Amino acid sequence: MKRLEGKVAVITGGSGGIGAATAKIFSEEGAKVLLVDLNEDNLKKAVSEIGSDSVSYVVADVCKDDETKKYIDTAVERYGKIDILFSNAGIEGVVTPLTEYPEDVFDKVIEVNIKGVWLSMKHVFPVMEKNGGGSIIVTSSVAGLQGSGSVVAYSASKHGVIGVMRGGALEGAPMKIRVNSIHPGTVEGRMIKALEEGYSPGAPEEARKLFQENVPFGRHCTAEEVGQLALFLAGDESAFITGSTYVIDGGLNT
Repeated sequence: MKRLEGKVAVITGGSGGIGAATAKIFSEEGAKVLLVDLNEDNLKKAVSEIGSDSVSYVVADVCKDDETKKYIDTAVERYGKIDILFSNAGIEGVVTPLTEYPEDVFDKVIEVNIKGVWLSMKHVFPVMEKNGGGSIIVTSSVAGLQGSGSVVAYSASKHGVIGVMRGGALEGAPMKIRVNSIHPGTVEGRMIKALEEGYSPGAPEEARKLFQENVPFGRHCTAEEVGQLALFLAGDESAFITGSTYVIDGGLNT
C-alpha cells in the first residue's frame, strides 16, 4: 500500500521547486494534492510537469485571510477533506545590511513567511479537527536556527515560523493535529540563485562556491530531498512527532 493512499494534501508555494517536487512525491504515494500559489502560469506548468490527475491547483494569496479560506475550502470541495498541509510558501527578500534594509520589503517578507503560515493553520485546524486530525508541515530554514547576515527579514521570519509551529503543535495536539517544521540549508532552485546573485552581484558562482564550501557534504540540497522529509512527516511513520524541528542541510548547521 502506498504511504499516503487515500489522503489529501494542500501545498502552498506549490509551483516552486520544493512545493512541486513534494507534490510529485505525495501524488506518487497515493495522495490527492492541491497546489496553491500566486502565479497561474507557473501553477499550470507545475501540474503539467508532474503529470498526474491527482494534482490540481488554485490561485491564492497566502497573506490574505479570505484567500486562505478560499484555498482551504477549495480543497474540501474538490477532495472532501484535508489530511496534510505543507505550509511552504516563502520569499527571501533582498540581500543588504540591516541598516539599509527597505521597510516595505521587510514587512512583505514577514507577512508572507509568518502571517501566511498562521493563516493556513487558522483555517485548516477546524477542517482537520472534523476529520479526526492531520499533519501540518511548515517550511522554515537553517536561517531560523542561526544568525544570517544581510538577510535580516528572512532570518527573522524563519525564526518566527518556529514560534508559530510550536504554538500550533500545542493547540493542535488535543485535536490530533501534528505540527512540525523543516529547516533546509541551501537548496537548488530559484531562491538560492537569487541569494547567490545578491551576495556576489555579477559573479554568483563565487557565492555559490562559498556556500557549498560551508556545507560538509559539499553541495546544495535538492528539492526532492526536502520532499522526502516532508513525506515522512506527512505519513503515519511520524504519528507521535509534533512540535519538532527537522534540519536538512548536509551538516551546514552542525
